Amino acid sequence: MQAIIFDMDGVLIDSEPLWKIAEVEAFAKVGLNLTYTDCEETVGLRIDQVVELWYKKVGWTNKTILEVETDIVDILIREINLQGKELLGVTQKLTEFKAAGYKIGLATSSYQRIIEAVVDKLNIRSFFDVMQSAEYERFGKPHPAVFLTCADKLGVDPTECLVIEDSFNGILAAKAARMTVFAIPEKSHQADPRLIIADKIFDSLVDLNLAENQLASQ
Repeated sequence: MQAIIFDMDGVLIDSEPLWKIAEVEAFAKVGLNLTYTDCEETVGLRIDQVVELWYKKVGWTNKTILEVETDIVDILIREINLQGKELLGVTQKLTEFKAAGYKIGLATSSYQRIIEAVVDKLNIRSFFDVMQSAEYERFGKPHPAVFLTCADKLGVDPTECLVIEDSFNGILAAKAARMTVFAIPEKSHQADPRLIIADKIFDSLVDLNLAENQLASQ
């Protein structure tokens, strides 16, 4: 492996609860009363895909799709700045992987301004050689485009990349890119049997130790 590519939400930052807050609050303004369980159905999708999905299901008239999308992102960034926290082992592992000489990328469905908010809140910007948002791709996850673009910018063949993901849509995207995938499921995803398609599953980043040759069985 030449490069390690991290997903962001649910891998670097405990943002899944914050996304739920943002979606519930924003959709309520157009008369759609979502539950947190409803929000779990769309984890890993790009936010424009999420808004379009709900618009097709129920519809509304008082805001455009783009206005709802912008509202969700604004609320999310507010919550990241208020209460965003890194997940267990993030800085520790980024430091270890950087020192070991791996190229490090970030490939996320989240928009660029969310990336900026997260890496600054967690003070981890300097670790990444490339930060790629699916905002700039024609298709978001589970399409592999964001991972392929990230690998290309890192100058590494996709088959030489290890991806760390938390959601089924993200794992599917990375596998479609022909990358090795380690899953660290966010707690609301841990019972999802589809995660078995990942090459390995860990409870947290601290359990991931490439020095112990965890890639040997791939």
